Amino acid sequence: MSGIVTTSGRPDEQSVQLAANAAEVLGFPVVERKKRSIVQLQADYKSDVIIAGKNRFDLYRIGMDAPFFFHPNSAAFRLKRLLKGEKDPLIETAQLQSGDSFLDCTLGLASDSIIASYVVGESGFVTGVEADSAVAFITRHGLHTFPTESVQLKQSMARVNVIHARAIDFLRTQSDSTWDVVYLDPMFHAPVEESSNFTALRQSGFHSSLTEEWMEQAVRVSKRRVVVKSRYDSPVFEQFELKQMIRPNTKFHFGFKEK
Repeated sequence: MSGIVTTSGRPDEQSVQLAANAAEVLGFPVVERKKRSIVQLQADYKSDVIIAGKNRFDLYRIGMDAPFFFHPNSAAFRLKRLLKGEKDPLIETAQLQSGDSFLDCTLGLASDSIIASYVVGESGFVTGVEADSAVAFITRHGLHTFPTESVQLKQSMARVNVIHARAIDFLRTQSDSTWDVVYLDPMFHAPVEESSNFTALRQSGFHSSLTEEWMEQAVRVSKRRVVVKSRYDSPVFEQFELKQMIRPNTKFHFGFKEK
């Protein structure tokens, strides 16, 4: 997708440098703001717009209701629960433990990868693959710069390795039984309306349905399990013969295929 990078209305030196960094990584041109609105910039350049602010990037895709920006989202309160000794449904389904390797094929905001990173710890390894170059860039930057007083959250975010690639392409490059757990979270076949935090991601990210080859490759490169997250009524659980973990009163469930 085409895009331009600019700054806020009154940029400081840090914002200008961040804009230059984004342009270099993404290959987008930097344009002067000149007091133009986001809508005006989109119209002038017929392009998506990335705004480099003082401490974050905002992605405005044409037609989006709100910008996409990094935030750990559900990972923050899920981590608090783990610290209290409570269980996390993804970790339970994946049977993830310290020292494991975890491949997230649909990174997005990296909420699940952050939780996986905390559980596998410094001796483990977490990689997230994101097909959308702008989303990958913004998430990678946010994982290392998001302000938080939680040492555990900060360390968990920093350990997530982000790769910009299509999941199926990345999976094809991996050797057999490379990753303990391979995780797939394609966008739900019907949106969970109350999940408003993910609206901008749905509108900005790269979307793809789970295919036979995708699942075959995921199973091939996994050592133990492939875990899939989808709506409770999704056809993928039956289609790919996944053991569905029923979670009463929740709109999304996890399913897994044992190696």
